[in-house]
Amino acid sequence: MITAMRWQIYATAVLGLLAGSFIGVHGAVSAVLGGIINQVADLAYAMLASGSRVRTAGNTLRALFRAEAVRVILIVLQMGWVLTSCKDVVHPVFFIAFAVSVVVFRTAILVKE
Repeated sequence: MITAMRWQIYATAVLGLLAGSFIGVHGAVSAVLGGIINQVADLAYAMLASGSRVRTAGNTLRALFRAEAVRVILIVLQMGWVLTSCKDVVHPVFFIAFAVSVVVFRTAILVKE
């Protein structure tokens, strides 16, 4: 989990630097915001999923579904907040950085430490 989140941070930083060099400050901020949204949601998921003391398969599934629901709600709320409060956000960069953050997290889990 730590490795996956580290790779997310690296990818977000690279996208922020690239967007900043080609588009400017608003592009860099948009890339960082897009990457951070998924990182915050994944961190909340990890804390909820690992913090529960479960003893049965049913309780394990309930804890995982609850954590996933919180993750999705956080993503929706954060995206809504960014898109409504940040008027200078560069939408393509924002959504690409978010998508890259999601893909990097899912593939970094496959890498052995």
